[in-house]
Amino acid sequence: MSAWRGKYAIGLTGNIATGKSVVRKMLEHLGAYGIDADVLSHRAISEGAPGYQNVIDTFGKWVLGENGEIDRRKLGRLVFADPEAMAKLEEIVHPLVRKALHILVERSEQRIVVIEAIKLLETDLHTMCDQIWVTRAAPSIQLKRLIEKREISKEEAQRRIESQPPTSEKVKKADVIIENDASFEKTWNQVLDAWEDITQAEPEYKRIPKKAFGDLDIQRATPEQTDQIAGFINKHTKGRKHMTRSDVMAAFGEKAYMLLLSGEEIVGLLGWQVENLITRVDDVMIKEGVNFQRGLQALLKYVEEASRELQSEAALLFLPPLLAQHEGVWHSLGYRARTVKDLGVRAWQNAVMESMPPGTVLLFKQLREDRILRPMQ
Repeated sequence: MSAWRGKYAIGLTGNIATGKSVVRKMLEHLGAYGIDADVLSHRAISEGAPGYQNVIDTFGKWVLGENGEIDRRKLGRLVFADPEAMAKLEEIVHPLVRKALHILVERSEQRIVVIEAIKLLETDLHTMCDQIWVTRAAPSIQLKRLIEKREISKEEAQRRIESQPPTSEKVKKADVIIENDASFEKTWNQVLDAWEDITQAEPEYKRIPKKAFGDLDIQRATPEQTDQIAGFINKHTKGRKHMTRSDVMAAFGEKAYMLLLSGEEIVGLLGWQVENLITRVDDVMIKEGVNFQRGLQALLKYVEEASRELQSEAALLFLPPLLAQHEGVWHSLGYRARTVKDLGVRAWQNAVMESMPPGTVLLFKQLREDRILRPMQ
């Protein structure tokens, strides 16, 4: 039984590069509240956070980068090669992550929560969950993903894979196993089947319906709408950004889409995600003939509403320069152009540096004054 009254907790784990985050995102599309405990652990040791000085005192100033932040690559090379060093790091980080988890779960509005953690089974986190899900992928797929996404050498990637317990040990403790080395669609079908097994036992659970905005509707998209989304993007961009069904399905592994509908027709969309309590928007499209300001107002209203439900602190918009030029429209919606330095909060600055596509303009809006993890910056 879940450690949190009134919540159904899914503990999601799996070895490195087996696609845990993709599965968490898919569960979020279905209505779960997702928490990436591994990202919380990074935030716990950022500059100004309670674990920052403890890491420096334990491992030395050599782990710092030029910007004064702890260089996670340097630290990673050490702890993945030295079990004793890993244990010391975990002694610093795990209590902070556990405290943050309790705050986030207790304040979440969703009944079903999913906690992604690579060390779920090695700590007491798994005892707080109703179900354990384990992602699995072939070692060759893990290696390829690590090299491409983490930009590390083949030798370093192999060392990280081999430093972890065999996947078979996690699988033995799993209630649900997600095979994640084929297409996104196959992964989605597995996630959907397991989700329906849970929600059938909870008949009061309802998927969020469309929301009316005058004569238009707003709906958070699901992967079943991939063909329709791909068609809208291709038509809107006049082929400059060609998307296939597979491309959109792959995008669902990273972000969500908020749709603006006229009847059943898509007339606008935003691509967005909430990670580390920060909303990021990197796709903004309104069909020609639809009032631009009204369309944006509708989409952003519900993205912000959904973001607040996910306890997001701030929204970052990454816009092409032509869209960013509509200053009056953006100002009326509460967004202002900002530089990284302007943001002040380290976590917000890091989110920009990690996510901002080249050639885009940053617009910012703070969504809440009471930052959930203020002590963790």
